[in-house]
Amino acid sequence: MNDGTAETEYLHRCARQLAAGELPPGWDIVPSSPLSRVACNTELKFFYKEFIVRSPLERLQAMLLGSRASKARKQNDALLYVGIEAPVSVAWGKLAGGREYLITRTAPGQDVASWLKTTLADRTGESLARRRQLLEALGIFVGRVHATGFIAGDLQASNVIADLIEGRFQFSLIDNERTVKILPPPGRALLKNLMELNLLPPPVLSRTDRMRFFVAWRRQMRELSPIEAKVVAAEAFHWAMRLMYERGQL
Repeated sequence: MNDGTAETEYLHRCARQLAAGELPPGWDIVPSSPLSRVACNTELKFFYKEFIVRSPLERLQAMLLGSRASKARKQNDALLYVGIEAPVSVAWGKLAGGREYLITRTAPGQDVASWLKTTLADRTGESLARRRQLLEALGIFVGRVHATGFIAGDLQASNVIADLIEGRFQFSLIDNERTVKILPPPGRALLKNLMELNLLPPPVLSRTDRMRFFVAWRRQMRELSPIEAKVVAAEAFHWAMRLMYERGQL
């Protein structure tokens, strides 16, 4: 656990209240999966995530291999260590029933999916120029993540936060409990990450958009041959389209 500063004591107290179903002043519940309880304090810029134990087997795995909360904290720190922005952990602890919580500082900006669907949906003028800038910068960022050996557990556009600072986009990778580092990164894992980023329908992300991102990503992945790169791009696109079709999203 963190030190006993006033801030961390406040956060531990909020965590206990949130775990008991209470909502401390300034906090709001964020919709999430059944496997976690999530809340945020937008004014103080804190993000709370409670990891719910799914089964006795998971409790045993946590004892042997580390819990989901500890893995999230460890991978956030590992990303930050190599200069890749990720949530900064400020408080964590255990709760009744094997549950754990992690509180991080909120990454500035909004997720890439929101940028593409709403903020930069207009494909004319300055909005179009910003959209192109975002996609190229995103490709560079994700390529740097992969070139460093990190494979995100779930690299959907909603798990990458983008902030526009002095005319340049800066990114932060969130939801890192299943992020791993493998050098060299396996081709299948790279393909899965690129497929996840492609899980936006054509009205939101055109073929030109996808290619702009991919060309920037490819520049960071110098170990891939041109043929391998083209195969990965095509497979990621077709896999994403099939999956969205099966889900009724196309």
